[in-house]
Amino acid sequence: MEIVKQKPVFDKRIFWDIAFENLDYDDKVSFIIERVFERGDVEDIRQCRRYYGDERISKVLTNAKWLSLQTIYLACALFENQLTDYKCYNTAQLTPNYFQY
Repeated sequence: MEIVKQKPVFDKRIFWDIAFENLDYDDKVSFIIERVFERGDVEDIRQCRRYYGDERISKVLTNAKWLSLQTIYLACALFENQLTDYKCYNTAQLTPNYFQY
């Protein structure tokens, strides 16, 4: 007997720019995880962790092309890893921004 996970209930404001009803939770895993960690609140992140699991989320976030520094710090605290484990952090160090507007 296969256990079916209940789909998470995210706030629609996280996915304001797409058709929320057509969101495929299994096909767009990276997009959903990155968006929830960037724009979601505590409950959204909990729902994401329950559905995808910490191992999968950690893998997606460490390979993300862009994350805010706040999100990287949050992920480091949750998954007990270092800033340098994140691809986007290392890339940002190679191309620093001098003027942020």
